[in-house]
Amino acid sequence: MKKNIKIAPSLLAANFALLKEEVVAVEDAGAEYLHLDVMDGHFVPNISFGASLIKSIRPYSNLIFDVHLMIDNPDRYISDFVDAGANIICVHAESTKHLNRTIQLIKSYNVKVGVALNPSTPLEAIKYDIDNIDMVLIMTVNPGFGGQKFIPQMLNKIKKLRTIAPNIDIQVDGGINNEISKLVINAGANILVAGSYIFNGNYKEKINSLKS
Repeated sequence: MKKNIKIAPSLLAANFALLKEEVVAVEDAGAEYLHLDVMDGHFVPNISFGASLIKSIRPYSNLIFDVHLMIDNPDRYISDFVDAGANIICVHAESTKHLNRTIQLIKSYNVKVGVALNPSTPLEAIKYDIDNIDMVLIMTVNPGFGGQKFIPQMLNKIKKLRTIAPNIDIQVDGGINNEISKLVINAGANILVAGSYIFNGNYKEKINSLKS
């Protein structure tokens, strides 16, 4: 089981008037990833930002840019996000008719592949692609908005995935704080996404509290 816990602050919770400073600050505070939620208003009922914003902050950070595409037909935009500086591109299993084709497309750009699963989507959705995936993102809230409460039934899903794939990166996103982090880490997660929890306090203290 993976034990090296990595923290991925979610840019959605940052102060967009001071975006460069926010990105630099979370890196200085000990984050390893920057979680970038791209929403199109169709796949999820919200709109966020696109490749151009990601490209604009890439020069100021050495963080792993973890791009979470909550969009329909993600294949159309993979190259744009690679060009913007993505290190990992995570697509939803529910967003594409041919998941294997999408995974292979992402891999063709020599970036890591993640697949996200909504709370109601079973692990069986990735059963035949698990060996081609670098990271599985278990959504612990329904995607689209920050500040939602963690869905406790997802702990069993994380445990089951860790048993099936002992060496894969398991990322969790939704309702993560210092209490929930203990539960998801014990279940087998090793990459934690947190937005409002980190950005509404002392970044270093909050990041350390998630790891401990």
